[in-house]
Amino acid sequence: MVIVPRPEVSGAWDGAPRGVLILVVDAQPLFVAAVSHLLSVSALGAQTLAADGYEPALELLRREPVDLVLCDVRIHAASFHQFLTDVALLPKPPPVVLLGDVQDEELLLTAIDSVAAGMFTKDADPDQFLVGVQAVLAGHRAVGQNIMRLVVSRLNGQDMPGVAPSLAQLSKTELDILTMVGSATSVVDIAAARGISQKTVRNHMANIYRKLDLRSRTQAMLCAARMGLTTL
Repeated sequence: MVIVPRPEVSGAWDGAPRGVLILVVDAQPLFVAAVSHLLSVSALGAQTLAADGYEPALELLRREPVDLVLCDVRIHAASFHQFLTDVALLPKPPPVVLLGDVQDEELLLTAIDSVAAGMFTKDADPDQFLVGVQAVLAGHRAVGQNIMRLVVSRLNGQDMPGVAPSLAQLSKTELDILTMVGSATSVVDIAAARGISQKTVRNHMANIYRKLDLRSRTQAMLCAARMGLTTL
């Protein structure tokens, strides 16, 4: 695991007397129960809330003073990009740590360029995971061992099938249109939904293809799914 210090933050988690309140966003009840127990019996002494998808999670965040969010990278009914965007718009946005299954390693890697405060696979060592959570609560960023392995592979120039160029290259409009393309929305329907002309939609799509090195609508749909913009 790697902890990336934030320059404006110093020190470690201060163990606030009231403990911390952590929201676990995951559709698997057994996993939620397991991670909630781990957090409660650790030095964090955390209390947890649970939500099984996008809307319930945002509803809880609007009501409760949550200190940290642990969110499945394949959050139900939205992309993790949309969730991160909406959390950032809250009056006091908590940091978000993304979690994924082993097969989601490459999807988690795409979050490196996002505002996520941490990324871990669900098979992470519990002690390392807790250290990462404490680092995030202290204002830093934590990246799990498996994700760092992929980062190192990329830096070494090794092949990493399935990893697409960064979505950070796209504008907000382009990201929204790519999400709609990933949901098999037609050009006509995209234009109607956004109140723009079909020609403008096609211009945006051309920019998306160029920035992400795509050649067809099919490739764009697959890219959107791989990058977590659509619910599979």
